[in-house]
Amino acid sequence: MFHKMKTFLLVVVACWQWQAQAALEIVITEGIDGARPIAIVPFKYEGVGTLPMQPSDIIAADLMRSGKFKPIAVADMPELPTSDENVNYNAWVNKGVEAIVVGTVTQQPAGRYLVKYELIDVIRGQITGGQTRMMSNGRLTKSQDHIQESRQSVVETSGFRRYAHKISDTVYEALTGERGAFLTKIAYVIVREQDDKPYQLVVADYDGYNEQILLRSKEPLMSPAWSPDGTKLAYVTFENRQSQIYIQDLYTGKRQLVTTYPGINGAPQFSPDGTQLLLVLSKDGDGATEIYLLDLATKREKRITNHRSIDTEPSWHPNGKDIVFTSERGGNAQIYQLNLQTGRSKRLTFDGDMNLAGSITPDGKQLVMVNRTLGQYHLAKKDLNTNAFQVLTRTRLDESPSIAPNGSMIIYSTLHNNKQVLALVSMDGRFKARLPVLDGQVKAPAWSPFLN
Repeated sequence: MFHKMKTFLLVVVACWQWQAQAALEIVITEGIDGARPIAIVPFKYEGVGTLPMQPSDIIAADLMRSGKFKPIAVADMPELPTSDENVNYNAWVNKGVEAIVVGTVTQQPAGRYLVKYELIDVIRGQITGGQTRMMSNGRLTKSQDHIQESRQSVVETSGFRRYAHKISDTVYEALTGERGAFLTKIAYVIVREQDDKPYQLVVADYDGYNEQILLRSKEPLMSPAWSPDGTKLAYVTFENRQSQIYIQDLYTGKRQLVTTYPGINGAPQFSPDGTQLLLVLSKDGDGATEIYLLDLATKREKRITNHRSIDTEPSWHPNGKDIVFTSERGGNAQIYQLNLQTGRSKRLTFDGDMNLAGSITPDGKQLVMVNRTLGQYHLAKKDLNTNAFQVLTRTRLDESPSIAPNGSMIIYSTLHNNKQVLALVSMDGRFKARLPVLDGQVKAPAWSPFLN
């Protein structure tokens, strides 16, 4: 049976493990040479003792992982300026660098630090020499057109990483025109076989820091899904020897039981407005799994597929009016789109042997999926306007894609050295990176929405 053959149709599967507070190691596997060259100059520290952490390291790593930028090594920098005032533009342009980030960290009383930074367009700065003068209110003033961003903030030691990610978001948006996603988080399930309760539901910063274990269980945990405001997770547990769906508040830890029907309770997905939940249930006793819509306020369920086949893996279209899901109704697993108002569905995928785990990018233009061709599972995407199909990955048993909220990157599960690991691929397929596992198994990665 299709359901038994591929149980990941109800689960988003991946592997990821690191020690608490350990940096997420990134192994670049492909595509960095095609990225835009930039420089994140180490911020100058003005204070006593040592700097708690260097913001430039975090910013450079963030921008590199986006797949769009190639920060040059510190050893290759022609100079280490701290502000626009002491930048040699010719030296940077000769290095092929388009933009640089410079800054300072000044120690303040009571364990606080003043962080200042500038994002500088060195090509424009070279043209103007940073010295162009113009008339403004009858005065000669220095042009600042080449300074794209100039900001400062006072942060505590515990806030360094968060503020560095915020800088990364600002730089990314200034240089690409789209919102950065470096202040986001990822939820996943770690399986540590040596522990008494090996299944652990975890939330961490997108880069692996600030890991928090929300739940430990002796039985499997599956399919975490974020609420659109980023405050809750829906997930599947087997704590009572059967599948159940819970919603858990990330701040209070309070859990709410959603469904506990005999058989399958799986694949929860919050609606874009957070008022409804897509579910997969087998409670009707006809041997099939069907997709239901649950109103979270009234607790009323509505069955929205009725095909006596395996219908599973639902996800929302960003418009909130359509869903996509996996079904074997055509004989093998393919992805379909269903309009919730009309009840009409249409098949979206035709390439390869089967297509699974579909989700639509935040702009509504691309369908990301797992494609099986000649027995190999890889990530792929389809342009919903042109129908152009592109395979994005070529690693082993690629599964479980989860899209960043800005649509720029996909995190997924793959096999490396016979171990499941997480990997990243840019939406255009050019940049790839692997996130090695230290120990344990990690499953069901889910990228959060944008967080305030």
